[in-house]
Amino acid sequence: MEMLHYDFMQRAFCAGGIVALIASVLGVYLMLRRQALMADTLSHVSLAGVALGAILKWNPSVTGFLVAALGGVAIEVARRSFRAYSEMSIAIIMIGGLSTAVVLMSLNQSINKGFTAYLFGSVVAVSSEQLWMMLGVALLTAVYFFFLRRPLYQMIFDEDTAVTSGLPVKWISLSFSVLTGMIVAAAMPVVGVLLVSALIILPAALAIRIAPSFSAAILIAMVVGVTGVISGIAVSYKISTPPGGSIALILLSFLIAGLTLKKATIRILKARSKKQEDQVKETVFQAEALSLRNK
Repeated sequence: MEMLHYDFMQRAFCAGGIVALIASVLGVYLMLRRQALMADTLSHVSLAGVALGAILKWNPSVTGFLVAALGGVAIEVARRSFRAYSEMSIAIIMIGGLSTAVVLMSLNQSINKGFTAYLFGSVVAVSSEQLWMMLGVALLTAVYFFFLRRPLYQMIFDEDTAVTSGLPVKWISLSFSVLTGMIVAAAMPVVGVLLVSALIILPAALAIRIAPSFSAAILIAMVVGVTGVISGIAVSYKISTPPGGSIALILLSFLIAGLTLKKATIRILKARSKKQEDQVKETVFQAEALSLRNK
């Protein structure tokens, strides 16, 4: 508990918990929409915004936030231009974002060192201003999913039916992409650009495999995400490892352990079921044998 005496650790735990909650919920929707790479793409786009802010002497967190939101719009526009090859829009925007970031960073070599925190995450990189930004995104996310939960659910499983039923699919999809960009930008100070997709995807991947329903998947993803982030930050403080890598490895271990436990449980249940079937067959056989003897 010594670590909680420091202000920067208090901010890191608060920020990690907030980001884990909203990123986990978003991850379930992205996985079911088959857009798992979207978070990774927007993280690279956000990096270009951070580089732009550093060069223009503006707040890098704010510019990264705005550019990531614009990246979400660009992905949606490209997705509609390549409807038959939706993954192509992800690749195009990722290439554009990463190449822009590399070019902008090369214009000023002195800003490269400061980018380590954005690339890999840092507990000390979370300022009070960024914490308030994350809290604002979390509140916006909660309101968004509260009012649009049912339309999004319908769009995930059958977008064509959602269109014919009168839902404004185009605008809902656009707003979802923008929200994804905002959440990705908010998560950057905690896990970094290179690992932000791990925070969004890994808890959702485990939840979807073991949850019996959509609501249960959301709840499990949130619990796994928060547990992984808090544990990762604590481990990072104790053994001085990068928080992004620590969080990603812990979430990955949760995923492997969860899938292994599920497979083991299925095998045990099958073995018990087979044993019960064998016992029933044996009982029937003994009853038939006894009946033949009595005859």
